[in-house]
Amino acid sequence: MKLRLPATSANLGSAFDAAALALDVFLQIEATSAEKFSILATGRDAAACSSLEGNLIRETYEHVLEGQVAGARPLAMVAHNEIPLGMGMGSSAAARLAGIVFASEFGELAWSNERILQEACRLEGHPDNAAACWLGGFVTAVDSPNGVMAARFTPPVAWQAIVVVPRRPLATVQGRAVLPQLVSRVDAVANLQRSALLTAAFAQGRGDWLREAMTDRLHQPYRSKLCPLLPQMLPLAGRCGVLGVALSGAGPAVLLILESADAAREAELATNIHALAQEPVELISCGLSSPGAEELIVRSA
Repeated sequence: MKLRLPATSANLGSAFDAAALALDVFLQIEATSAEKFSILATGRDAAACSSLEGNLIRETYEHVLEGQVAGARPLAMVAHNEIPLGMGMGSSAAARLAGIVFASEFGELAWSNERILQEACRLEGHPDNAAACWLGGFVTAVDSPNGVMAARFTPPVAWQAIVVVPRRPLATVQGRAVLPQLVSRVDAVANLQRSALLTAAFAQGRGDWLREAMTDRLHQPYRSKLCPLLPQMLPLAGRCGVLGVALSGAGPAVLLILESADAAREAELATNIHALAQEPVELISCGLSSPGAEELIVRSA
């Protein structure tokens, strides 16, 4: 079985734990039955991805099949990874989905696409990244007592993204730890308004709404001390073709959504990014992925 799972950027500013966007940056992985577990990885963080100890794909695969009659038969996996680990680009959601899909296939569970998504959201603890990785495009999702409900929109073809990636990763648990337990009603209402506008902006292709729609009061002000790139990049919103700026997931990377991939403007933007950043950064330019992992599964005959 071959999988191609896109990176994701969640929250998008105002839609904290509620929306995410799939990016044209992928984890590609092929698995076959074997006598013992192995994984050979190339690309980003190849050493970490090749390790069987603490490997999230293997751990998820074995967790899903725990207690099953067939058990977790060993897999030989070959992967090529483009998603930076620990940067807020959904690497854990992609890994968990891979483990779940392999468990369904090789454990003969025959889970539906909906069941796979439900399990991924449960293991992630919130539905945004997992839903965007599985469904592709822009996704807004709710984890309800009746299961995850997710709506998907295809972003305008012209829109592009740049993810500004610092050198040091940040664990999601650290990004969560700095958030307050209580917020004011004024801040909550401000985010509700903007998250609704954000969904409408993607549904209607209104790039002129994104600068305001991606403004946040619930998590970014608190995470900025751990993610100093964010306040440095926010002034770019509305300039050089940048429609909106937000922390990517829990950070530390920052997402810039562009109105187009105009080469001259992108070069000007890159110059401005490097000038504003107070540390060496990597720029990952990518499209906004329309297909999700569920559409990119290849099963061998």
